[in-house]
Amino acid sequence: MTLPRESAHTQHPEIPGEKNLFLAMGLNFIITIAQVVGGVLSGSLSLLSDALHNFSDGIAILVSYVAIRLSRRPRTLKHTFGFKRAEILAAVINVLAVAVVGLIANLIGTVLLRKGSHSNLNIRATYFHLLSDTVASLAIIIGAVCIMLFDVTWVDPALTILIALYIMKETYDIVKESVDVLMMSAPADIDITVLQQTLERIPGVRNIHHVHIWRLNDSDVHFEAHIDVDDLPVSGTTALRTEIERCLHSRFDINHTTLQFECDSCRTKGLL
Repeated sequence: MTLPRESAHTQHPEIPGEKNLFLAMGLNFIITIAQVVGGVLSGSLSLLSDALHNFSDGIAILVSYVAIRLSRRPRTLKHTFGFKRAEILAAVINVLAVAVVGLIANLIGTVLLRKGSHSNLNIRATYFHLLSDTVASLAIIIGAVCIMLFDVTWVDPALTILIALYIMKETYDIVKESVDVLMMSAPADIDITVLQQTLERIPGVRNIHHVHIWRLNDSDVHFEAHIDVDDLPVSGTTALRTEIERCLHSRFDINHTTLQFECDSCRTKGLL
């Protein structure tokens, strides 16, 4: 049963673009059909995936169109405010649908990149980008559900602030490590003092000085130093160099070395 006729000020004006919304929906479905046919005939996964994207766009437009039509229905004894909030509900549903699709896609990408992110800074940055998108999609879903079921609107800004803080923290760590590489800083996991003590215990090595150690990228650590040795012929340093390189690789994961052998020729012999 509907309520008595609404007064003039409660009449629903025609929403601008309502007809165009219906046309846009039809175009998206037509494009979807064409892309599915073309994708199947050509065997193109790109066309099929884009067809799915256009289909989801069409559904989103359909939800919006139905909501607009519902909002124009007259009031009833059960719905004394009418269906005016249908458009708000449609917006939440569309956001929720996009967030679910985004969550699934980003979650798959995150799982695929997780292993490589431990050893490669570039992959780690991409992994974090997908992870932050995943968390954001999850937050949107939680916020949308809270709004739909409990009309709790503060959840969305609260989750947004928490996600922003998390992204800032993780971004800082990645940027800091990138700057360290660009500034040719010594790797954080290598104690140069321990490295010095380790090399100076090798028989024939008196002292190491003028040391430089830096990361070229995630996997390439470079080391150069002056090696003060006992009075040896040039040929005698070959075995010593091999032992030093083996020690640097096995103990400190250093892959590239430049060693200058000398016999008490440097005036200063400080570590750096």
